[in-house]
Amino acid sequence: MGTHIVILGSGTAGTMTANRLQRTYDERDFRITVVDQDDDHVCQPGLLFVPFGLAQPHHLVRSRPQQLNTGVDYKQARIERVDLNGRTVYLGGGIRLSYDVLVVATGARLLPEETEGLTGPGWGEKVFTFYDLPGAVGLRHALERFDGGRVVIDVADLPLKCPVAPLEFAFLADWYFQRRGIRDKVQLTYATPLDAAFTKPVAAKALGGLLAEKGIELVTEFTLGEVDGPGGRLASYDEREVPFDLAVVVPLHGGAEYVGRSEGLGDELDFVPVDPHTLQHPEHPEVFAIGDASGLPASKAGSVAHFEGEVLVHNIGRFLAGQPLDASFDGHANCFVETGFHKAVLIDFNYDTEPLPGHFPGPLGLPLLKESHANHLGKLAFEWLYWHSLLPGRELPGIGSAMPERGKRRAHA
Repeated sequence: MGTHIVILGSGTAGTMTANRLQRTYDERDFRITVVDQDDDHVCQPGLLFVPFGLAQPHHLVRSRPQQLNTGVDYKQARIERVDLNGRTVYLGGGIRLSYDVLVVATGARLLPEETEGLTGPGWGEKVFTFYDLPGAVGLRHALERFDGGRVVIDVADLPLKCPVAPLEFAFLADWYFQRRGIRDKVQLTYATPLDAAFTKPVAAKALGGLLAEKGIELVTEFTLGEVDGPGGRLASYDEREVPFDLAVVVPLHGGAEYVGRSEGLGDELDFVPVDPHTLQHPEHPEVFAIGDASGLPASKAGSVAHFEGEVLVHNIGRFLAGQPLDASFDGHANCFVETGFHKAVLIDFNYDTEPLPGHFPGPLGLPLLKESHANHLGKLAFEWLYWHSLLPGRELPGIGSAMPERGKRRAHA
């Protein structure tokens, strides 16, 4: 029955890819099967807002198959392993799926147990993460009870999903404690393994400036080695310590477990290596990876998956037609950085161009690298766009996969 495309994972990247493929190609020629192990599609960008009471948990979860277009087959099963030479996926319950094209879109998983002491005493009491729904809900209750002391937001190590989210958490915490009238009783610290507030110099300067303005201490080159919950301290590998009364930790990330059980599929962190411009696996041309599951040097974020998807869907068609692939994905990422007080900063960048000031997507667009209410409204509109535009695989008018140069101001040396 025509060509079988199997997509592993029905999060943001997998759902978008399935829907885009279904819209692009004739279903008489193609059969699309999506596999995931449960029925809960969580809108991850909303997790940041749950601890501050700005998003309701039940609004962020919907049924996975219901996000897929008619004509896409959904299988709910555990993925055991992929046999790359046999082009077969082995699922729980003895199910086997053979494929002509495989798309790995199983995202990144949290590995809190890999950090000594992180899930030990104090976990879920005064040590939390907001990177999953139970953690975000627990943190909401902890913040409601918190009446003063030192709150530390810590990024354990790279890579991580949505690299700006921990910074946003720090900015929103500043606003939250001001709204409660206890900001003067709270010390906020942001600890990062980077040597600045962000990876790229111009953005690092702007975001680091905002931390300073809001009285948030910045601790750099801090790679988390151990958490002492009862003693209230975080220790880095170079033996520096940061004390806390409440710790908000972004744990280590890795790829999906089955990747490690599938010979030749992933790297040592279980992410799938692919060509940075075509998204094709270097050894197995019928295998592609998209979103957080890929080992690309691009940010692990929903906008990146959206921009990758345009190139990926085009390339699957080219691969099946025996044509050379389109090597046009440029690492484009775009994110609103919520800064509290109904304002946000917008950053737009790719592999070669760091976030620059100016406007997006052109000279009359939203301001870049600058706090504004318009950017905050953009951030608020995102949840609607997520469910109604991004997941269904629709293009956003005027915003293509390639990073726009128009409207940007380059600094002159």
